[in-house]
Amino acid sequence: MATARGPARLGAAAAVMCALLALSLRPEPVRGQSEPKIHSTEEVILRPSNTEINLYCNLTLTSSPCNGSYWIKDGEEITGTRNSAANSTEYKILKPRTDNSGEYQCVFTFESSPPVNATIDVKARPEITGHKKSENKNEGQDALIYCKSVGYPYPIWTWHKKVKDEFVELNNDTGRYFISNKDNYTELIIKNLHIENDPGDYMCNATNFLGHSYATTLLRVRSHLAPLWPFLGVVAEIIILVIIIVVYEKRKRPDEVPDDDEPVSGPMKTNSTNNHKDKNLRQRNTN
Repeated sequence: MATARGPARLGAAAAVMCALLALSLRPEPVRGQSEPKIHSTEEVILRPSNTEINLYCNLTLTSSPCNGSYWIKDGEEITGTRNSAANSTEYKILKPRTDNSGEYQCVFTFESSPPVNATIDVKARPEITGHKKSENKNEGQDALIYCKSVGYPYPIWTWHKKVKDEFVELNNDTGRYFISNKDNYTELIIKNLHIENDPGDYMCNATNFLGHSYATTLLRVRSHLAPLWPFLGVVAEIIILVIIIVVYEKRKRPDEVPDDDEPVSGPMKTNSTNNHKDKNLRQRNTN
C-alpha cells in the first residue's frame, strides 16, 4: 500500500509543477497597448497681442480605426467642427477675444470602441459684460443686482458698497444681504430696503490669477408715498385750476352785465318829441 501511494503523489506533484511552469512561460499582455493616446496643444493664455490661436490634436496610438472627430467648448459641441479625417484635427480662433476663453476638448470617435478626448484650457482675465447701471426700488421692497463676466478660469466674486468715498466689502451682519455666485455670474439680493442706509453705489468685482474686473450699480430707494405722487399731482392741478376760475369770476367788471335797476345814460326821448314828429308827418300828407 505504501509503495502505491508514493508514485501517485509524485505524479500529482509533477502535474502541479508543469501547470505552474506553463503559466510562468505564458506571455503577459501589454497593458495600455490598445488604449488610444492623443498629443494636443498645451494650455493657452489670451493676450491683447494675440491675432490667431491654433488648437490641434493628434491621435498617436489606437487599436481601432478612427471614423471622425469634433470640438467641444464648455460642454457644448462647436458647430461646423465635425471632421471625417482620421488621427488629426485642428481648430482656429481668429482675432480671439476674452469670451473665446474656456475649456476646449477634441473628441475622436471609433467604429468599435468608445470615443476619447483631450482637454485644452484657453485662459483669460475676467471681463464684466453685463450688469445693471441703476436700480430703482421702494422702501421695504427687495433689490436684486447682478453681474456677468467672460474669462477663464471662472472668477472669485466679491461685492462692495461705497461708504464715505470708499468701497467696503459687504458682510451679512444685518442678515439682509444674500450673495449667490455661479461660474461667470453673481447676484446680490438686499432684503427689506431701508431708505436711509441702502441707497448708494454697489460694486461687483471678478478676480482670477490673470487679473480682475469690476462694475458699479447705483441703487435708489424711494419713500412709501412714491406710488401716490402721480395721483397727488393730478389733485394739485385740479385745485389750482379751480382757484384760477374762481379768481377770474370775481374779478370780472360789473358793467359787462348791466342790471335792470341801473339808470340809462344819455338823453331820454320824451312823448312831446314824438308828438311833434306825428304833426309834421300829417302836414306832409295833406300837402
